Amino acid sequence: MRMKKNKKKERLVRKCVATGDHYQKSELLRIVRAGGIVAFDPTGSREGRGAYIIPDAKIIKKAKKKNAFARALRMKVDEAIYDELLEMVCDLS
Repeated sequence: MRMKKNKKKERLVRKCVATGDHYQKSELLRIVRAGGIVAFDPTGSREGRGAYIIPDAKIIKKAKKKNAFARALRMKVDEAIYDELLEMVCDLS
């Protein structure tokens, strides 16, 4: 006899590259590496290797200091990405 799978949607959990804490995917911002280009992914569904971060200015500054996106995405990341995220987070506040 086959068991039915639970049809409830599983909650997606991702790890913040700066703090190492786990959060719901919907609470985080996603940066993606696709085809050698690093960019912000507002939809969270773009193809490529992704890295997640909490939308908090202090946390983004910490990630910039640690160069967290470069390690997570396994390539050199321009500091403009961090500045773009900081501007976006400050605009949301």
